[in-house]
Amino acid sequence: MLTRRTTLAAFAALAFAAPVFAQDPDEIRMGYIADYFGTSIAAIATDQGLWEKHGLDADLKVFTNGPIQVQALNAGSLDFAYIGPGALWLPASGQAKVIAPNALGYTDRVIAQPGIDSIEDLEGKTVGVPEGTSGDMLLRLALAEAGMSLDDIDVVTMDPSTVVTAFSSGQIDAAGIWYPFVDVARQRVPDLNELSSNEEFFPEIAFPSSFIVSDDMAGNEDVIRKVIAVIKEANDFRVENPEQSVSITAEFLNVPEAPLLAESQLARLPTSAEYEELSRGGQVANWFGTLADLYAQFGKIENPLPASEFYLGDLYAE
Repeated sequence: MLTRRTTLAAFAALAFAAPVFAQDPDEIRMGYIADYFGTSIAAIATDQGLWEKHGLDADLKVFTNGPIQVQALNAGSLDFAYIGPGALWLPASGQAKVIAPNALGYTDRVIAQPGIDSIEDLEGKTVGVPEGTSGDMLLRLALAEAGMSLDDIDVVTMDPSTVVTAFSSGQIDAAGIWYPFVDVARQRVPDLNELSSNEEFFPEIAFPSSFIVSDDMAGNEDVIRKVIAVIKEANDFRVENPEQSVSITAEFLNVPEAPLLAESQLARLPTSAEYEELSRGGQVANWFGTLADLYAQFGKIENPLPASEFYLGDLYAE
């Protein structure tokens, strides 16, 4: 005759013997840009199985720049994205939320044809730039430092690959562009001049690239936490394994390692713990706020949001 105790024991044994079904992963759509800092986090996360580890199923989509990704976010065809500092005006104007810093880059350059030796020499010249990017930001900063503005040059808006083609063929005199495109242009115009670098403005102005989330997804803090966890772990892998990270990213993009290796050395890469501390101390928000204010000064946006309203620093710092 079964007693109550033996019945409970038998039930418990059956419960432990029953199969445990894992929770279905959360599906996300995430954009990236096909250069080292725009791809390496996604590539490392894929190679190291970090999406699965943190309960995510990531559909990764490649884009040529940040503003196009923000358009995709707003159209509902993307959930998360990577942007460079030049596209930060979009979250600062309320079109997305920043969830994590990526790298403090100084890959951007203002390059010019041989014989053009200074920013002042650009007066009246034709300058190609991908609008709303970090190349655009650097060009504006460099002109302002020289007491000039976009009104003093002939600006031609074009995508990054077209910038390289136009510069190489002599159709434009200069460009606001970044590595690895600078290297590609140099292969075709070996004696081009680098007139300005965003490293020249550090630390007064930092140029953080970042990851953003759509407004539709911004309320889903559980999924955002999972994505942040992936970003943090991939970031620390990248800090600790720089050469392997380049190899992983090159294989992911199916491109040679050399250009990515050169680009990988053009940034400061804090660890995730350092980023957490910098977020708690307000420095990361200050970086974003300074860039937003610059875009307001340049007339790109009006009345930018405070960084505390578009950077989810509390979630990152958890």
